[in-house]
Amino acid sequence: MAEHTRSSITIEAAPAAVMGVIADFGRYPEWTGEVKEAEVLATDDAGRAQQVRLLLDAGAIKDDHTLAYTWISDHEVQWSLVKSQMLRTLDGSYALAPLDGGARTEVTYQLTVDVKIPMLGMIKRKAEKVIIDRALAGLKKRVETGAQPDSLQPDPAQPGDPA
Repeated sequence: MAEHTRSSITIEAAPAAVMGVIADFGRYPEWTGEVKEAEVLATDDAGRAQQVRLLLDAGAIKDDHTLAYTWISDHEVQWSLVKSQMLRTLDGSYALAPLDGGARTEVTYQLTVDVKIPMLGMIKRKAEKVIIDRALAGLKKRVETGAQPDSLQPDPAQPGDPA
């Protein structure tokens, strides 16, 4: 069985707000540095995305791939690779756990990636970790402030900072 990488972050928002950002694929290019285009190809009866095409530009890895999404609950979504130019496997999930009576959310992101080109396991796991950490940081910033990640837009001056 393929190994996976997992990481978690706490977001200062209710799970519904976090899942709202996760489910809004059309806006991924606004807050994820690597996703340049996102297109929902199919939806379920509830209007949630079932298949999404993503154009990815992560420096050394550029790919156009399609993912199939399964909505487990209001707090969990899983995805798997349908087709790709560079990837053999791209399986992942977001699991949300309410904290402090639902005022905050612990988000756990799990990812398994396998590329078609040969790559050492250690390098692949490091790449998975970078992808997860960037995604969680971007998600946190988007949910908490509605802003884009630092790599795309500078933070506004803090009160008391010289302008």
